[in-house]
Amino acid sequence: MLKRLAKTIRRDERGITGLETAIILIAFVVVASVFAYTVLSAGIFSSQKGQEAVYTGLQHARSTLELKGDVVAETDGSAVQSLVICVASALNGEKIDMTEPPGSNVVVVSYSSNIIRTDDLSWTAVQLGKGNDDDMLDAGETFEMTIDLTGAGETIGTYKTFNVEIKPPVGSVLVVERTTPAALSTWMILN
Repeated sequence: MLKRLAKTIRRDERGITGLETAIILIAFVVVASVFAYTVLSAGIFSSQKGQEAVYTGLQHARSTLELKGDVVAETDGSAVQSLVICVASALNGEKIDMTEPPGSNVVVVSYSSNIIRTDDLSWTAVQLGKGNDDDMLDAGETFEMTIDLTGAGETIGTYKTFNVEIKPPVGSVLVVERTTPAALSTWMILN
């Protein structure tokens, strides 16, 4: 009878099978937890990077100048001497320092054509309409810029296509591309 009981105990491995199953189940849970933590960490990291990209893009868009109105050229009858343009902050956004050159100006104006490129042209800015009378272009304010083209490095006569780039310290460059007409008058709107 003792032999029979010993044989029965050896054959009955239900406890060992249950213990092995529990160990395997615990291992699966641990591995799944590690993978879940990795996936969540990667998701949080990527969402933070996405948020940074959105805020940086928004800052650049809000620090961008936009053209308000026409581009007016002042000429001496044979060549363009200066451009008068009105600019405002796009999206009623970030302040832009409109301190005039030379000195501590941060807005840079460049001239280019199919022949030449000249950086850091001389310009002046006057606040138009309602504002707080400082050199900062705030949301809702408009500045009239007068850009001196006599230092462009070439004569801007008739039928001349040229670009003027206005570069704020942060944000997109405002590119103004215009062509002079067949005859130059003292003041004219360029298309």
